[in-house]
Amino acid sequence: MSHKAGFVNIIGNPNVGKSTLMNAFVGERLSIITSKAQTTRHRILGIVNGEDFQVVLSDTPGIIKPAYELQANMMDFVKSAFEDADVLIYMVETGEKELKDEAFFKKIVNAKIPVLLLLNKIDKSSQEQLEEQVALWKEKVPNAELYPISALENFNVKEVFDRILELLPESPPYYPKDALTDKPERFFVNETIREKILLHYDKEIPYAVEIETEQFIEDDDIIRISALIMVERETQKGIIIGHKGAALKKVGIEARTDLEKFFGKKIHLQMFVKVNKNWRSNSYQLRRFGYDQK
Repeated sequence: MSHKAGFVNIIGNPNVGKSTLMNAFVGERLSIITSKAQTTRHRILGIVNGEDFQVVLSDTPGIIKPAYELQANMMDFVKSAFEDADVLIYMVETGEKELKDEAFFKKIVNAKIPVLLLLNKIDKSSQEQLEEQVALWKEKVPNAELYPISALENFNVKEVFDRILELLPESPPYYPKDALTDKPERFFVNETIREKILLHYDKEIPYAVEIETEQFIEDDDIIRISALIMVERETQKGIIIGHKGAALKKVGIEARTDLEKFFGKKIHLQMFVKVNKNWRSNSYQLRRFGYDQK
């Protein structure tokens, strides 16, 4: 029996539903999904295995014009998505007219690989708006196959996945057939805590935060985790902790609930907050947190 395998990379503006789509394909919450822009900071690989196929999906950060070094490094992850893809998914939401970076847009239009343009969140638009959008994007990206979808409502997601399978080359699997992702457990601990911070804090706070899991000890019936929440300034530390520690406690309870579902075990979670000045503009720190690909 022949076997297909390949890399499918998902790109688009921030907050268009890339993470929701990947999680719909994989069936696990591998990527942070929140209503705030710029939630995905790394390229996250999700792997879908079947008897005769392996689809390696890559969810990338939303395309922006970088304002500081962390964001520049995030855009490097997007650039690399063009280099190793067998199929490119370009995702837009209804009402969008352009990609935030013209150079990336040219790359999509001139891509030598199959491009699937997914018009997401169609549940939020009328039939007339939808027809206008389909016409607009067919003209803008003539090399793409266009699919109107709702990743959240799972509309047309299976059809897109079936098309991906048709387009993949014949190849042995790239990863073990029971793998869900290439990321270590600690990565998902970090991302889960970061998601809760994105949900519960405003303004700059979530974007100034980095999480580092210092301890991950797994026993038969419990996982003991110790995580460090890093902020850039002393005032941010106070906001994260909250009055009498109430804000941090809320983050901890919600993160622990999600992690217990994810790992299928009881979780003991300890979190500490520390100031790590200007880490987002520090090359050494960015390398340490896995953002710098150089």
